[in-house]
Amino acid sequence: MPSAPDEHQPAPDEHQPAPDEHQPAPEGTRTAAEEPRGFDRRRFTLLAGAAAVASAGAGTVARTLASSSTGVGLAREDVSLPRPAFPAAPVPDGADLEIDGLASFFTSNDEFYRIDTALSIPRVDASTWSLRVHGLGARERVYTFADLLARDDLTERDITLACVSNPIGGEYVGNARWIGVPLATLLEEAGVSPPADGGPADQLVSRSEDGMTIGTPVADVMDGRDALIAIGMNGQPLPHEHGFPARMVVPGLYGYVSACKWIVDIELTTFDAFDAYWVPRGWSARGPIKTQSRIDTPRERATVPAGTTMLAGVAWAQHTGIDRVEVRVDDGEWRAATLAEEDTADTWRQWVHEWDAEPGEHRISVRATDRGGATQTSERAAVAPDGATGHHTIEVTVT
Repeated sequence: MPSAPDEHQPAPDEHQPAPDEHQPAPEGTRTAAEEPRGFDRRRFTLLAGAAAVASAGAGTVARTLASSSTGVGLAREDVSLPRPAFPAAPVPDGADLEIDGLASFFTSNDEFYRIDTALSIPRVDASTWSLRVHGLGARERVYTFADLLARDDLTERDITLACVSNPIGGEYVGNARWIGVPLATLLEEAGVSPPADGGPADQLVSRSEDGMTIGTPVADVMDGRDALIAIGMNGQPLPHEHGFPARMVVPGLYGYVSACKWIVDIELTTFDAFDAYWVPRGWSARGPIKTQSRIDTPRERATVPAGTTMLAGVAWAQHTGIDRVEVRVDDGEWRAATLAEEDTADTWRQWVHEWDAEPGEHRISVRATDRGGATQTSERAAVAPDGATGHHTIEVTVT
């Protein structure tokens, strides 16, 4: 069994480079080639709008990139995002409860979680970057950054990402507005069919610029969900630490099996033929996200005054949706919390509950029920091999 990660053994996330990609693969390892807190939503809206206005000429940017062969290159700071052909719907009023201590609906880029072992963040030249799609049942296709910017199917979606290493109540989860190209469309352009339609590949292996491999079920990225090759995050080009110039984003799967940063290669293969980086290290090959909920306020060991106290937090079950959140104080009954308005089933959902706090020491727990009717189990499980389970529970003192 894999042990829970600590500071000496980083846990998997959307990108974890191998300890030394220049060393030969361990004996028996195969390569796919060898085998057939808060973001201000009002500020975000202005930021995204400004980016769209400033970048209305996608063709101009594409031509600039296409002619960038002088060695000067194209830095992130020089990129303007095109206006997406399919913008995200406005966030509903009431989706962000704007309660002190509660995570904002959107997570700012500089506060979005990042877990990796990269000693130096890759700085990729967008003018020379390309994405290769190839492998089992695929006609090879290569896309440049200019190709992606110039496409007429750029799509904007709100998607919450979560790390499999997130402990109960942890903060390795965040919500952002992404702009990208539908991944299923790129696969279809390469002639790829999902397994249900006779396609021979059931695994998509994505490779990072530094050789990291991540394996994703083909069925999951071609079932209609908003899987993207993302080029934008919260109205800006992807930050370097989050994968500039392009990364994968797939709602409903933990990042270590879906969210390859600095992506340069997509190979169609099978789970039998190839194990991506984390699988031989004891982690699950597929990694669907488990329903989770968290108490954001009050914090653990907080002291709160007697009387009406606002308990608030977030819950998530990406690509399924949250239908109910309940709170329990000490050994009392589970009581329904009030849910914020839902943006989409692919985003987290805030919740709040008014508690008539009486003096003393108290234990507060939360649980969520997803749209499929599954309620979080109280059984505690470690993050390995496929995500933690249990109820987030805090202790507070009421005076």
